[in-house]
Amino acid sequence: MDGCLRGDRQAQFELYRLYSKAMYNLCLRMLNSTEDAEDLLQNSFVDVFSKIGSFRAESSIGAWIKRIVVNNCINHLKKKRLKVEELIENYHDGFEQIEDCEDLGLTVPMVKSALKELPDGYRVVFTLYAFEGYDHEEIGNILDISTSTSKSQYSRAKQKLRTQLQSEIKR
Repeated sequence: MDGCLRGDRQAQFELYRLYSKAMYNLCLRMLNSTEDAEDLLQNSFVDVFSKIGSFRAESSIGAWIKRIVVNNCINHLKKKRLKVEELIENYHDGFEQIEDCEDLGLTVPMVKSALKELPDGYRVVFTLYAFEGYDHEEIGNILDISTSTSKSQYSRAKQKLRTQLQSEIKR
């Protein structure tokens, strides 16, 4: 950390080595494009190294880097006009938890493929909630949407994934 503050290339490389794979996977899940994920990862680490002086150790360095990556992905998607459907009235979140993938005969490639088919808004909310651990209020703040819209996007994403995966299992 101190080396990164001094601009030490070896220290920067070590920080990049420790976090780049996880952050790339996050970018890929959110952006659904290898080219965009690679670009955003590099831009995010440029931001990390240029803003490292503002890191206050209120959270782990990994959490701080993740926040930068998520914000950069969100900004990228907003530029591409991320479409998030507003909550329809009287919508209730009645979906059950997705069953264990192994019990259903699903494979990782099947799930990844289904995730790629989700509309951007669904995929981003699903990724932030299910994979990255953000709650709906945080997602709402990040995406500038209401908490209820985040919940509905997540529920709709789960339903769409469930439908896609069930049809895949039947094949």
